[in-house]
Amino acid sequence: MIDLYYWPTPNGHKITLFLEESGIDYRIIPVDISAGDQFKPDFLAIAPNNRMPAIVDLDPSDKGAPIPVFESGAILLYLAEKTGRFIPSEPRARTSVMQWLFWQMGGLGPMAGQNHHFSQYAPEKIPYAIERYVKETNRLYGVLDRRLAANAEAGGAYVAGPDYSIADMAIYPWIVPHQRQGQDLADFPHLRRWFEAVAARPATIAAYARGEPYSNRPTVTEEGKKILFGQTARRAG
Repeated sequence: MIDLYYWPTPNGHKITLFLEESGIDYRIIPVDISAGDQFKPDFLAIAPNNRMPAIVDLDPSDKGAPIPVFESGAILLYLAEKTGRFIPSEPRARTSVMQWLFWQMGGLGPMAGQNHHFSQYAPEKIPYAIERYVKETNRLYGVLDRRLAANAEAGGAYVAGPDYSIADMAIYPWIVPHQRQGQDLADFPHLRRWFEAVAARPATIAAYARGEPYSNRPTVTEEGKKILFGQTARRAG
């Protein structure tokens, strides 16, 4: 039913988490971002921002032509609405999920991504940049830890409330590389409790197993750095 254009990165894992939880049939089409697969014309027709993940829904609800969707947050929302799962219909609960989904898309993901870039991939180690993004990642971990503490007091186990949702699916993969981000989960006990609970879910285990065949190849090679970090408008097109 779903073609998933995928590579085993945090954003890619978000979508396999949903698909494994929901039981939707899907086919992985690998997009090797170090090899430049994201610039192939067929992929750009689906994802004009030349970033994976992207999906094509081969059996949309309106029974019309296949629907392509790009941007991981948009994909999660599309799939949640399609299936009626992992997002509440009640307005207050739905707003809570949406807020934390967008918190990840606008905050944790970009800041942790810059953390990874300057600490792991940048050819020149710039202490100011590393410190800036490690500290901002730390601040965001604190925001999440306090949110989970407040939810626990109210009887909720997950980020947006008592139920597992697309907000959790969006956030979890960006916490997985916490050591590379210079973070210690021991400093965030409520976050660690949540992290361990999500990690133990059968669908989480299955989702990460689906990425294993592609994980033996480096996510970013030296040649891949030139592709990923040297893009301009001309190259992106």
